[in-house]
Amino acid sequence: MLFKHNQKLLMIGDSITDCGRSRPIGEGAGLGNGYVSHVEALLTVQDPSLRLRVINVGTSGNTVRDLDERWQTDVLDQKPDWMSIMIGTNDVWRQFDSPKQGGGVDLDEYRTTLTRLVDQTLPLIKGMILMTPFYIEPLQTDAMRARMDEYGQSVKSLAKAKSLPVVDTQEAFNKLLAHCYSAEIAWDRVHPNQIGHMAIAQAFMTAVSAQL
Repeated sequence: MLFKHNQKLLMIGDSITDCGRSRPIGEGAGLGNGYVSHVEALLTVQDPSLRLRVINVGTSGNTVRDLDERWQTDVLDQKPDWMSIMIGTNDVWRQFDSPKQGGGVDLDEYRTTLTRLVDQTLPLIKGMILMTPFYIEPLQTDAMRARMDEYGQSVKSLAKAKSLPVVDTQEAFNKLLAHCYSAEIAWDRVHPNQIGHMAIAQAFMTAVSAQL
C-alpha cells in the first residue's frame, strides 16, 4: 500500500470526480456519490487504522486548462501528501459535441499542460497517482473512443516516464463492456452509474495496493 497513517489524499478531476461533492472542499459526508467515496470506503475497510484523510476537489465541466487555473488554490494550498488526477474527458468530448465553440483541448496542449502540473507538484508531495480518461464505448474504431484512447495513452506514457502508479480506467470499463451494454453502466457513455464508479474505485485500489 502506498499510503501511511494519517496522511492526506487529494483527488482532482471533472464531473466524474465531482459527483456532487461539497464546496469548497469535499470531505467526509461531502465526498460526493462517486468513486472518491468508494475509494475512501475501500481504504478504510482494508486498513481501519490507516486514518487516511481523503478530500475531493473535482469540478464538473473541467478540462486540463481549468485544472491549471485552479491548481494553486485547489491543490498546492491544500498541501496533500498524495494526490490523484483524472482529467481528459471534457478535453475530448467538447471536440465532438461542440466543436464550433472550441471547448476541447488538443492532445499536444493536454500532454504539455498535464506534464507541467505533474512536474510542478511532485517535488512538494510524497507521490501521485495518474488516472486515464475513458469513454464507455466498446467499439474502438468509434471516433470519440479512438481519440480518448490517445489521451489515455498519453497519461500512461507520462506515468511511465515519471515512475508513477497509473489507473487504467478504460481497461476497467472494457472488462465490463465485454458483458454489459454501455447504457447499463452510463446513460451517456461518460457519466458512470454506481457500477461504473465501483469499477473505477476497484481499479484505483488495485493500482495503489500493488505499490510497495
